[in-house]
Amino acid sequence: MAKKKAFALRINEDVLDAVQHWASDELRSVNAQIEYVLREALRKAGRMKPPPPPEASD
Repeated sequence: MAKKKAFALRINEDVLDAVQHWASDELRSVNAQIEYVLREALRKAGRMKPPPPPEASD
């Protein structure tokens, strides 16, 4: 698993409220939702490689 780094984020109150509702709808924490949205945006923009396929288990 990749190492995680902490950092402070200043965010518009309305945006945070919308992300909190979205995260709740998808049973995620706000932090996990923000990371998910950023990862998807990076992948779609071609700035991040897709995750490797899961290893086959015998």
